[in-house]
Amino acid sequence: MIGDSVTLPRFHVPFVRTQAIEGSTRTPMKLLEPIHRFFERWTDPFGKSGDLQPPAVTWRFFWFYIAQAKLAFASLLVLGGLVALVEAALFYYVGRIVDILDSSSQAEGWAGLIAGFGPELIWMLVVTLGVRFIITWLSATVEEQTVNLGFYNLVRWQAYAHVIRQNLTFFQNDFAGSIASKVWQSGGAVGDFMVSLLQVVWFIGIYTVTTVVLVGQLDWRLAAAVLLWVAAFAGLARYYVPRMRKYSAGAAEQASVLTGRIVDSFSNIQTLKLFGTAEADDKFVKSGFESFIAAMTKLARTLVGVRTAMGMLSGVAIAGIAALSVHLWTEGLVSVGGVAFTTGLVLRLYNLLGRLMNQLNGLMRNYGTAQNSAELIARPLGLIDAPDAKPLRVTEAAISFDHVSFKYDNALPVIDDLQLQIKAGERVGLIGRSGAGKSTIVNLLLRFYDVQGGTISIDGQDIAHVTQESLRANIGVVTQDTSLLHRSIRANLTYGRPDATDDEMFAAAASAEADDFIEQLIDQKGRTAYDAFVGERGVKLSGGQRQRVAIARVLLKNAPILVLDEATSALDSEVEAAIQSQLKTLMQGKTVLAIAHRLSTIAEMDRLIVLEAGRIVEQGTHAELLAAGGHYATLWARQSGGFLDLKAAE
Repeated sequence: MIGDSVTLPRFHVPFVRTQAIEGSTRTPMKLLEPIHRFFERWTDPFGKSGDLQPPAVTWRFFWFYIAQAKLAFASLLVLGGLVALVEAALFYYVGRIVDILDSSSQAEGWAGLIAGFGPELIWMLVVTLGVRFIITWLSATVEEQTVNLGFYNLVRWQAYAHVIRQNLTFFQNDFAGSIASKVWQSGGAVGDFMVSLLQVVWFIGIYTVTTVVLVGQLDWRLAAAVLLWVAAFAGLARYYVPRMRKYSAGAAEQASVLTGRIVDSFSNIQTLKLFGTAEADDKFVKSGFESFIAAMTKLARTLVGVRTAMGMLSGVAIAGIAALSVHLWTEGLVSVGGVAFTTGLVLRLYNLLGRLMNQLNGLMRNYGTAQNSAELIARPLGLIDAPDAKPLRVTEAAISFDHVSFKYDNALPVIDDLQLQIKAGERVGLIGRSGAGKSTIVNLLLRFYDVQGGTISIDGQDIAHVTQESLRANIGVVTQDTSLLHRSIRANLTYGRPDATDDEMFAAAASAEADDFIEQLIDQKGRTAYDAFVGERGVKLSGGQRQRVAIARVLLKNAPILVLDEATSALDSEVEAAIQSQLKTLMQGKTVLAIAHRLSTIAEMDRLIVLEAGRIVEQGTHAELLAAGGHYATLWARQSGGFLDLKAAE
């Protein structure tokens, strides 16, 4: 020791005796099971219901979700600070041990050390092996089991639950893959941002303050040197962080676009193969890669600059502080332990500040990703239930279109002052050229869009004032382009009626002439028949098979209103003839709205409506319209063949 040098202060602490738990035969894992469950229940991904729309402003977007897990993040905040204090204490203990050894007699050995410094050495051991272990374990448990497991999926679930309730226009204006990517990435972005902020940035902040305080106890000039280093680092961060945030947001947007293009190509692989356009599609996807790489290049160059500047700054700081501490030792102002302590702290601080800059990069990437996701996820629902909406009560299933007008966006009107009354149990066919408004009428009835003039009513109830769920629950639909869910045949058949029994499901499949081929199905995982999966959008089935499953699904749903949009267009003549009688049975007692280009399939409907430019130009029975010699007669003359026997049941 040098005469007047400053020695690190001793800590005198009480020694607390502990007793081991005896008589327990439970294994450690079983003992920990209640603790694991306790932390896993802190954050329930499915606990919040009602309005799940987050704010669009990014920091409010973060807080919307963070507020639901305040206890978990408050715990991370406290634990992160404690971990930093213990980490700094370890370097303090290194300095103390050097001073203890320097002031002790080697000849006395352990006996002399314990006699002179026993309580302090025991306290160091308790902190190093006990306190540090407990804090680290608690921090890891909260992070992994509460935040990673619960909070991440809370964000994803709530984002999904909000987005899935958007109207059709929302999904038609973007890639499905891009939407899915943003919903999934939102959980990781918000969660990673907060974990990095509390487990790394907060930790480093506490560690830095502790370092300044501890070295300041040795000499104020050491504290000033560390503060100067930190100030220079803050200046670098202030310059680079906004650029990192800007470029990260751009990269996140391009990543979502690229994901959307890739998923779009995979989803339409049959079209790609049919047209032999692999090279053209390569160019389409490649351009997405090029845009993504260009965005990432800006970010990468910024990161190179910040890491280079950080390396130069840290090198100068470490050398300067080390030289200063040695100089103070030569002046007798600090001890050898103080030099060792200061050097260790500074080297650790160098590593932490380097890690902090990397974490700032991660923070900005996650912030940019969250910002990009928030723009989509936070959009208000395009179509919502009215505040006074009530469940639809169908007693007769009479439908009224009263002076209905509608147009898509700023286009020309598709439906113009439509007046149409459909009686309960009446079967009505819609006829017209493509673009005449047939499908739009169906979409308006289902309230996929709101009318811009007039009203649509079912049994006197304005559909704008009933819940969307109850409205669609009372309408069965078979479309021309049938897409099935990539789930089992059973799940697809019972989708509109989950409580249906197996016998009811089998009967519906048989009525749609689908039971024979279903029994022969087997998927790549060995699941058979009704448990076999059908592939994305049902691609493992033929067009006719998909259509029969769709018809069976509507048969099972048994809704009072039935919409048939080219329901048998994908069937061959033999199969179509086989299920026509089943369609007749299905229509009995229901109000039916059918669309068909093949007039023979709907010729004996109770009434036929001929549309032109969104207006009714003719209506009547098949015989009446032929006799009139108008639009319908012209269309009929161009077609040949018989017609579907749909005479009203006695």
